[in-house]
Amino acid sequence: MPENLPPLRTVRAGLRRATEALAAELALPGRGTPDWTPLEWRLAMAASAAHGVSPLLDRRPSWQHAQWKRFLASQHEHVELRHRRIVALLHRLDAAARAAGVPLVPLKGSALHALGLYAPGERPMADIDLLVHPGDAQRAAGLLQELGYEASFAQWKHQVFKPVAQAPVNALGEHRDTPVNIELHTHIHERLPLATVELTAMVYPHDAHAGLNTYPSHAALMGHLLLHAAGNVCGRSLRLLHLNDISLLATRMTLREWDVLWDAREPPWWALPPLRLVTRYYPRSVPEAVLARLERDCPPLLRAFARRWTLSAVSCSDLWLHGLAGMEWCRSPGEVARYLRNRLKPTDEARRERADMVRTQLWLQGQSWVTSSQRRRILAWLTRPVPRMDTLYVVRAALARVD
Repeated sequence: MPENLPPLRTVRAGLRRATEALAAELALPGRGTPDWTPLEWRLAMAASAAHGVSPLLDRRPSWQHAQWKRFLASQHEHVELRHRRIVALLHRLDAAARAAGVPLVPLKGSALHALGLYAPGERPMADIDLLVHPGDAQRAAGLLQELGYEASFAQWKHQVFKPVAQAPVNALGEHRDTPVNIELHTHIHERLPLATVELTAMVYPHDAHAGLNTYPSHAALMGHLLLHAAGNVCGRSLRLLHLNDISLLATRMTLREWDVLWDAREPPWWALPPLRLVTRYYPRSVPEAVLARLERDCPPLLRAFARRWTLSAVSCSDLWLHGLAGMEWCRSPGEVARYLRNRLKPTDEARRERADMVRTQLWLQGQSWVTSSQRRRILAWLTRPVPRMDTLYVVRAALARVD
């Protein structure tokens, strides 16, 4: 990849501009082809890959730019070939889980495909997410090992399994040969950023049977998509694909079905920010009555942020790292104090998670920033803009692409 990048402020501005243009084009296709420089087209490729929407854009009236069209077509082909591998693996998982007497629930992308909201090749899936009852977790892990998987690392949200002896692929966006990892969940929950929101009871079927199960309802799937998106907004890692997922599922839901969101232990105060972003780019996709009800549940500070956030502000398209990302989600002075304490002195769990990321994520290999002490990272945040390593990885891949 090229050693010399354009000025980072130029990259940041180009990524944000491309991201907003991509969001507008995906929601309402048919706009005129942007008058962009060669660098801006490369940054658009980077943004499209990072947000997971390249294959979707390939099936819409596309901007008339030859290099751009070839990139989209290539991404669609890779995703379709990878989709076939994932479907075959899901069939194997179903048969093995039935034989072992283990109920599993394929989550998010797998469920959206099963509903027919996406055609094969339209929606990329980085991995397969599975929900299993805690009492069945050990048997499920053994089942995955029998299918040729090994435990890679565990964190508070899930355990990650990877195919034995398969290496990650260094490529821009999706690649057919990228290993299909499996994330095994025993709970559906998110930290926002400290308070844990739990939706397992809503998502896990009451009458689960051995093998692969579906979500209990469209509303249960929507609750999970919204909670996942909320976690990504909190961490400044939302993707345009997340918003597209929610907008498509919303078209399948009646107003009464949305009521399930309020069946959890506490009101869904966290659902307003992702839904505000959905309605920014997909107008009239969410009932006004739902938004009005969520406005009452959402804390005032977070509600104010939700009104003005854009996709490029809460995603990797904003190149700079945010030292205090997610603090606006804190709901009390006590939470703010705990948040700041954890930023100054990360917990042992946070340090282990960082070490696992450095060990397993290709885009972090050889990056001194992530292995620096917390004191040095804080000093850097205070004195200069610090770029995101994941974003720079995608930008370098886009600039290095040979068409």
